[in-house]
Amino acid sequence: MPVLVSDFRPPFIYRSAHIQTTFPTLFRQVEGVDYQRERITTPDRDFIDLDWSYAMAVRGVKTLAVICHGLEGCAERAYMRGMAKACNRRGIDAVAYNYRGCSGEMNREKRFYNAGATDDLALVLDHIRVSCDYDSMYLIGFSLGANLVLKYVGEAGNDLPADIAGAAAISAPCDLSSSSVELHRMKNRLYHHRFLKMLLDKIRQKATIYPELLDVDLASVRTLKDFDDYFTGPVSGFRDAADYWQSCSCRQFLPAVRIPVLILNAADDPILGPECFPYQEARANDKVYLEVSRWGGHVGFMDRPGQDEYWHEKRTLEFIIDNAR
Repeated sequence: MPVLVSDFRPPFIYRSAHIQTTFPTLFRQVEGVDYQRERITTPDRDFIDLDWSYAMAVRGVKTLAVICHGLEGCAERAYMRGMAKACNRRGIDAVAYNYRGCSGEMNREKRFYNAGATDDLALVLDHIRVSCDYDSMYLIGFSLGANLVLKYVGEAGNDLPADIAGAAAISAPCDLSSSSVELHRMKNRLYHHRFLKMLLDKIRQKATIYPELLDVDLASVRTLKDFDDYFTGPVSGFRDAADYWQSCSCRQFLPAVRIPVLILNAADDPILGPECFPYQEARANDKVYLEVSRWGGHVGFMDRPGQDEYWHEKRTLEFIIDNAR
């Protein structure tokens, strides 16, 4: 019954969920990460950019962490750089996977990323296998990327490639519909409006290549649900937002997980609804470890400002190193 008791105890003044969520985004600086970019071409003539951070100047490390960002994130987000740096300190190479359209240059195809695009993740992992010589790989995902990682591992089940040794999912919206309900609440209007603005700006940019995207009056797209109804769902092959959320939520895939995975969620996460905490699945599958801290916000887990490593980075690497197959 791997439901774990969390030892995360931030100082009293940092126990606000909104401080935990916003402070690292606005103020955290992570120095000492020197990315090297690689661009790979997809079968549909699009591209994906990978940002590599190596543990040693001389190559020869045999372990790699593949890090997946959240909604409208990229390799440069502080949480991505922080995790890459923490991996490197422990002798693990890291590669930050920028989804289509998230690396600073708009992708070529009409398609963009979504929370269930495991085909692109599989493409990245296959490319790494062919071009590199790692004995084992860990998958680490944040928020939307956490759902992506868990869906990939669960979908594959017993057919998961043997070099995938373990995974960790931080602030995982295991039920996308439930998470959407939370994002649309008044308490989260600042997060909601920020995400919506970023996504609509991306549609306007992509419409210079695909003007038919503007057949939808953007003024009528007032919520993230509207965005998924009009864009994410149909462009990704789903009927609408509800179909997209139901098809891509990782919770339904957790019973098939066959490698150790850590789901690290905070009970006070403002973006996760009750269905995002898969207690039943963790108790039924000895490979799914659910750790719910009392505090932490969404992709927060800040012990104190200015700390070089955040608690979730130490906890994630402790888990995947100790429990990997």
